[in-house]
Amino acid sequence: MSDPSAHITHDLTTVHQAFVHVMADVQGIAKKDQNTQQRFHFRGIDAVMNAVGPALREHGVVIIPQALNISTERYESKAGAGMKNSTVHMQYTVYGPNGDHFVGSAYGEAADSGDKSVSKAQSVAYRTFLLQGLTVPTQEPDPDSSVHERAAVQLSPIAQAKNELAELLTGANIDLMGFASWALTPHGGSINISATDSVPAIRTLIDRVRKDADTIRGEVPHA
Repeated sequence: MSDPSAHITHDLTTVHQAFVHVMADVQGIAKKDQNTQQRFHFRGIDAVMNAVGPALREHGVVIIPQALNISTERYESKAGAGMKNSTVHMQYTVYGPNGDHFVGSAYGEAADSGDKSVSKAQSVAYRTFLLQGLTVPTQEPDPDSSVHERAAVQLSPIAQAKNELAELLTGANIDLMGFASWALTPHGGSINISATDSVPAIRTLIDRVRKDADTIRGEVPHA
Protein backbone atom coordinates (compact mmCIF):
# COMPACT_ATOMS: atom_id res chain seq x y z
CA MET A 1 0.00 0.00 0.00
CA SER A 2 1.43 3.36 -1.04
CA ASP A 3 2.06 6.21 1.41
CA PRO A 4 -0.36 9.13 0.65
CA SER A 5 2.14 11.59 2.10
CA ALA A 6 4.55 10.71 -0.68
CA HIS A 7 2.36 12.61 -3.12
CA ILE A 8 2.24 15.82 -1.01
CA THR A 9 4.46 18.63 -2.29
CA HIS A 10 5.80 20.87 0.46
CA ASP A 11 6.32 24.49 -0.68
CA LEU A 12 9.39 25.79 1.11
CA THR A 13 9.20 29.24 -0.47
CA THR A 14 9.32 31.91 2.26
CA VAL A 15 6.85 34.78 2.30
CA HIS A 16 9.62 37.23 1.40
CA GLN A 17 10.65 35.14 -1.60
CA ALA A 18 7.03 34.85 -2.75
CA PHE A 19 6.55 38.60 -2.37
CA VAL A 20 9.63 39.21 -4.52
CA HIS A 21 8.06 37.00 -7.21
CA VAL A 22 4.91 39.16 -7.03
CA MET A 23 7.08 42.27 -7.40
CA ALA A 24 8.67 40.78 -10.48
CA ASP A 25 5.26 40.15 -12.04
CA VAL A 26 3.84 43.62 -11.33
CA GLN A 27 6.09 46.07 -13.15
CA GLY A 28 3.70 48.98 -13.58
CA ILE A 29 0.06 50.05 -13.39
CA ALA A 30 -1.34 52.67 -15.75
CA LYS A 31 -3.42 55.62 -14.58
CA LYS A 32 -6.72 54.94 -16.32
CA ASP A 33 -9.20 56.42 -13.84
CA GLN A 34 -10.12 60.11 -13.94
CA ASN A 35 -11.26 62.59 -11.30
CA THR A 36 -13.96 64.54 -13.15
CA GLN A 37 -14.10 67.41 -10.65
CA GLN A 38 -10.40 68.25 -10.39
CA ARG A 39 -9.53 66.74 -13.79
CA PHE A 40 -6.61 64.48 -13.08
CA HIS A 41 -5.93 60.83 -13.82
CA PHE A 42 -5.23 58.38 -11.02
CA ARG A 43 -4.62 54.72 -10.35
CA GLY A 44 -7.83 53.35 -8.80
CA ILE A 45 -8.03 50.52 -6.28
CA ASP A 46 -9.67 48.23 -8.89
CA ALA A 47 -6.83 48.81 -11.33
CA VAL A 48 -4.27 48.04 -8.63
CA MET A 49 -6.09 44.90 -7.46
CA ASN A 50 -6.61 43.70 -11.03
CA ALA A 51 -2.87 43.98 -11.60
CA VAL A 52 -1.70 42.64 -8.24
CA GLY A 53 -4.39 40.05 -7.50
CA PRO A 54 -3.39 37.47 -10.14
CA ALA A 55 0.27 37.68 -9.08
CA LEU A 56 -0.66 37.19 -5.42
CA ARG A 57 -2.72 34.12 -6.28
CA GLU A 58 -0.04 32.76 -8.60
CA HIS A 59 2.56 32.81 -5.84
CA GLY A 60 0.34 31.80 -2.94
CA VAL A 61 0.43 35.12 -1.15
CA VAL A 62 -2.51 36.18 1.04
CA ILE A 63 -2.94 39.64 2.61
CA ILE A 64 -5.20 40.06 5.67
CA PRO A 65 -6.20 43.63 6.67
CA GLN A 66 -6.85 44.92 10.18
CA ALA A 67 -7.91 48.44 11.18
CA LEU A 68 -5.61 49.88 13.86
CA ASN A 69 -7.31 53.25 14.11
CA ILE A 70 -10.22 55.10 12.49
CA SER A 71 -10.96 58.80 13.02
CA THR A 72 -13.82 60.76 11.45
CA GLU A 73 -14.75 64.41 11.01
CA ARG A 74 -18.00 65.93 9.77
CA TYR A 75 -18.06 69.16 7.80
CA GLU A 76 -19.89 71.00 5.04
CA SER A 77 -18.64 71.23 1.47
CA LYS A 78 -18.43 74.52 -0.38
CA ALA A 79 -21.80 73.68 -1.92
CA GLY A 80 -23.31 73.14 1.53
CA ALA A 81 -23.51 69.34 1.41
CA GLY A 82 -22.91 67.41 4.63
CA MET A 83 -19.65 65.46 4.36
CA LYS A 84 -17.81 62.89 6.46
CA ASN A 85 -14.02 62.65 6.29
CA SER A 86 -12.33 59.51 7.58
CA THR A 87 -8.68 58.71 8.23
CA VAL A 88 -7.70 55.10 8.81
CA HIS A 89 -4.50 53.39 9.91
CA MET A 90 -4.53 49.88 8.49
CA GLN A 91 -2.25 46.95 9.27
CA TYR A 92 -1.66 44.21 6.70
CA THR A 93 -0.38 40.74 7.50
CA VAL A 94 1.19 39.15 4.42
CA TYR A 95 1.20 35.33 4.46
CA GLY A 96 3.35 33.22 2.17
CA PRO A 97 2.61 29.76 0.76
CA ASN A 98 4.39 28.10 3.68
CA GLY A 99 2.36 29.97 6.35
CA ASP A 100 5.06 32.41 7.49
CA HIS A 101 4.25 36.09 7.41
CA PHE A 102 5.35 39.68 7.83
CA VAL A 103 3.38 42.79 8.80
CA GLY A 104 3.12 46.24 7.25
CA SER A 105 0.79 49.22 7.57
CA ALA A 106 -0.47 52.27 5.67
CA TYR A 107 -2.74 55.27 6.15
CA GLY A 108 -5.71 56.25 4.02
CA GLU A 109 -8.01 59.27 3.96
CA ALA A 110 -11.25 59.88 2.08
CA ALA A 111 -14.49 61.84 2.25
CA ASP A 112 -18.06 60.95 1.33
CA SER A 113 -21.49 62.52 1.67
CA GLY A 114 -23.00 59.18 2.72
CA ASP A 115 -21.67 56.27 4.76
CA LYS A 116 -18.78 55.17 2.56
CA SER A 117 -15.92 57.40 3.75
CA VAL A 118 -14.36 54.66 5.92
CA SER A 119 -14.45 52.02 3.17
CA LYS A 120 -13.04 54.55 0.70
CA ALA A 121 -10.23 55.42 3.11
CA GLN A 122 -9.48 51.72 3.59
CA SER A 123 -9.26 51.32 -0.19
CA VAL A 124 -6.80 54.22 -0.35
CA ALA A 125 -4.70 52.65 2.41
CA TYR A 126 -4.66 49.25 0.69
CA ARG A 127 -3.72 50.79 -2.65
CA THR A 128 -0.91 52.72 -0.95
CA PHE A 129 0.34 49.58 0.81
CA LEU A 130 0.42 47.57 -2.41
CA LEU A 131 2.07 50.30 -4.48
CA GLN A 132 4.73 51.05 -1.88
CA GLY A 133 5.21 47.47 -0.70
CA LEU A 134 5.64 46.18 -4.25
CA THR A 135 7.68 49.24 -5.27
CA VAL A 136 5.42 49.93 -8.23
CA PRO A 137 6.53 53.06 -10.15
CA THR A 138 3.90 55.79 -9.73
CA GLN A 139 5.17 58.26 -12.36
CA GLU A 140 4.11 61.07 -10.03
CA PRO A 141 6.05 64.28 -9.23
CA ASP A 142 8.67 63.87 -6.54
CA PRO A 143 7.60 65.47 -3.24
CA ASP A 144 10.79 67.57 -3.31
CA SER A 145 9.95 69.01 -6.74
CA SER A 146 7.71 71.71 -5.26
CA VAL A 147 7.55 73.70 -2.05
CA HIS A 148 5.02 76.01 -0.44
CA GLU A 149 4.75 78.24 2.59
CA ARG A 150 1.89 78.24 5.03
CA ALA A 151 -0.35 81.28 4.94
CA ALA A 152 -0.09 83.54 7.96
CA VAL A 153 -2.72 82.83 10.60
CA GLN A 154 -5.41 85.49 10.39
CA LEU A 155 -6.38 86.57 13.91
CA SER A 156 -9.75 88.04 14.68
CA PRO A 157 -9.90 91.80 15.48
CA ILE A 158 -10.43 91.09 19.18
CA ALA A 159 -7.47 88.68 19.28
CA GLN A 160 -5.29 91.26 17.51
CA ALA A 161 -6.33 93.92 20.01
CA LYS A 162 -5.60 91.69 23.01
CA ASN A 163 -2.20 90.76 21.59
CA GLU A 164 -1.41 94.44 21.08
CA LEU A 165 -2.41 95.18 24.68
CA ALA A 166 -0.25 92.32 26.00
CA GLU A 167 2.78 93.53 24.02
CA LEU A 168 2.23 97.08 25.27
CA LEU A 169 1.99 95.96 28.90
CA THR A 170 5.12 93.82 28.57
CA GLY A 171 7.04 96.72 27.07
CA ALA A 172 5.84 99.03 29.86
CA ASN A 173 6.86 96.46 32.52
CA ILE A 174 3.29 96.10 33.79
CA ASP A 175 2.29 92.70 35.18
CA LEU A 176 -0.25 91.10 32.85
CA MET A 177 -2.22 89.24 35.52
CA GLY A 178 -2.15 92.23 37.80
CA PHE A 179 -3.41 94.47 34.99
CA ALA A 180 -6.26 92.04 34.30
CA SER A 181 -7.32 92.29 37.97
CA TRP A 182 -6.96 96.08 37.87
CA ALA A 183 -9.12 96.29 34.71
CA LEU A 184 -11.94 94.52 36.57
CA THR A 185 -12.19 97.37 39.09
CA PRO A 186 -14.38 100.43 38.46
CA HIS A 187 -11.23 102.54 38.17
CA GLY A 188 -9.91 100.14 35.52
CA GLY A 189 -13.15 100.28 33.57
CA SER A 190 -14.80 97.06 34.89
CA ILE A 191 -13.50 95.15 31.87
CA ASN A 192 -13.00 91.38 31.93
CA ILE A 193 -10.13 91.17 29.46
CA SER A 194 -10.20 87.42 28.96
CA ALA A 195 -13.98 87.23 28.47
CA THR A 196 -14.76 90.38 26.52
CA ASP A 197 -15.19 90.38 22.78
CA SER A 198 -15.43 94.17 22.62
CA VAL A 199 -12.61 95.63 20.55
CA PRO A 200 -13.44 99.23 21.66
CA ALA A 201 -13.09 98.17 25.32
CA ILE A 202 -9.62 96.75 24.71
CA ARG A 203 -8.70 99.83 22.64
CA THR A 204 -9.70 102.00 25.58
CA LEU A 205 -7.28 100.11 27.82
CA ILE A 206 -4.54 100.40 25.21
CA ASP A 207 -5.01 104.18 25.03
CA ARG A 208 -4.91 104.48 28.83
CA VAL A 209 -1.67 102.51 29.07
CA ARG A 210 -0.06 104.60 26.33
CA LYS A 211 -1.05 107.85 28.02
CA ASP A 212 -0.34 106.98 31.64
CA ALA A 213 1.73 103.81 31.93
CA ASP A 214 3.67 105.02 34.97
CA THR A 215 0.54 105.70 37.04
CA ILE A 216 -1.08 102.41 36.05
CA ARG A 217 2.11 100.51 36.85
CA GLY A 218 1.93 101.87 40.41
CA GLU A 219 -1.74 100.88 40.78
CA VAL A 220 -1.47 97.40 39.32
CA PRO A 221 -0.83 94.59 41.83
CA HIS A 222 2.08 92.26 41.13
CA ALA A 223 1.70 88.48 41.13
